[in-house]
Parts: sequence; structure tokens; C-alpha cells
Amino acid sequence: MKKQAFNPYLPSDEYIPDGEPYVFGDRVYVYGSHDQFNGKAFCENDYVTWSAPIDDLASWRYEGIIYKKNQDPHNKTGKKNMFAPDIAKGPDGQYYLYYTLGFSGVMSVAKSETPTGPFEFYGHVKYPDGNIVGKQTGDVFQFDPGIFVDDERVYLYSGFAPKKTSPLRLLSKGRRMLVRMFLS
Repeated sequence: MKKQAFNPYLPSDEYIPDGEPYVFGDRVYVYGSHDQFNGKAFCENDYVTWSAPIDDLASWRYEGIIYKKNQDPHNKTGKKNMFAPDIAKGPDGQYYLYYTLGFSGVMSVAKSETPTGPFEFYGHVKYPDGNIVGKQTGDVFQFDPGIFVDDERVYLYSGFAPKKTSPLRLLSKGRRMLVRMFLS
């Protein structure tokens, strides 16, 4: 053994809540929200990722900012926070980062050729008629995506609650929603 890995495994000045580990190639990557030291709210920073070799989880490397808040066209000023993301490698070999801005209830997608980015805004999750999911009358509030990809489909699981639910009550509901998306 080279050296003992400890918890927390990231530096004490790095705050990645809701972290999701993924193995791509010979490395494990951690993606999550990105809190600010002494921040006034959660998820105030741009998305970053850290990685380590799968056979040496004591050697973490900062991969840098992978996606900036103001890259989303609905957040040009960067004032909206980006909540817990999820990532998937699509059947096309590209990497897709799913996230929500603040309490918008709209799921956005960014795309990259590598798991470390840079990611570029790709679009919003839409109905087959082209309307954005989360913007229609009767749509449920979505947040905290979970992604599963098979050979021809992407499945988006999302926390949800009625639009009029307060953010605090929303987090305690514990219900999920599934949207199946076909790749073109």
C-alpha cells in the first residue's frame, strides 16, 4: 500500500456535496454540487471534478472547472445556483452532464468529449413536441437528476414535487419521476 486514504479524501477547503463517483476508463471521477466556503447558500460555485486512478484511491487530482454557471443561457449573470448534477457516457461516446438551475424545475444538459470537460451547453430536456419539460402547465418540479443509459435510450430519473411546494418541504418528499429519452 502506498499510503492510507482518509475521509475526507478531498482537501478540507473543497466542498462537493451530493458527490457521485463514476469510473470512466482507468480513473474514478467525483461529480457533485460545489459549495462555497462561508457561502450564503448551497451550490454557489461552478462545477468541478476530481479524479483518482482506480487502483490508487489515495491519489486524487483536481481536474478543474468543467462547467461554468453562466454557460447556461438561462443563467448568463451566473446568479442561479446549480444543484446536484449527474453524468453519463452516451452510446455515441460523448459525456452528458444533467443539472438544474436553482429552483427552476427545468433539467439542462451540457456535453463534452471527455469526462473532465470542458462541457458546453447542449440544451434542455424536452417533450417530443419540442416543449421544455418543467415549463408546461401541470409539469412537476424536477431537481437532482439520476441518469441511466442503455444501448439506445437515456433514462432520466428526477426528484420532483408539486410546483407550489416550498424548497424545504420539497426535499423531504422523497418521490421520483422517470423520463425516457430516445437518442437520435
